[in-house]
Amino acid sequence: MKVTIIAIGKCKNGSPEAQIIAEYMKRSGWNVVIKEKDNSTQEDEARFLQNSIPQGSKVIVLDERGVNIGSIELAEKIASWLNNGCSELCFLIGGADGHLQSTRDMADLVLSFGKLTLPHMLMRAVLCEQIYRVQTIINHHPYHRA
Repeated sequence: MKVTIIAIGKCKNGSPEAQIIAEYMKRSGWNVVIKEKDNSTQEDEARFLQNSIPQGSKVIVLDERGVNIGSIELAEKIASWLNNGCSELCFLIGGADGHLQSTRDMADLVLSFGKLTLPHMLMRAVLCEQIYRVQTIINHHPYHRA
């Protein structure tokens, strides 16, 4: 499985968040890559996000207006996609002003990690951990304890 995280804002090398991200990317058996762009206008950010989506991938937009599901439900959704021939996931993390409706409209899933506002780099770290967690749930690894 290839996983692409497309995000607005650049993570500083060596930052605590970058270390967490690197750790979960290393643990994952999936090929996780991050594409990022500096903040700009919401329209430019949307254009970058939308134009960077790999062809044929399932698109998951992270947005506070999305569904708030648990890790097991997310793993079941992704496992279903895998079982139906999906080989690539794409997560979109918008800028400070969020996503335009046109970006949300492209999503196979609009996902909320809750109503809390998190710094963008911390959100990436949380997302990378959840990608690893989903993979372990799918593979029946004991990392996730329900």
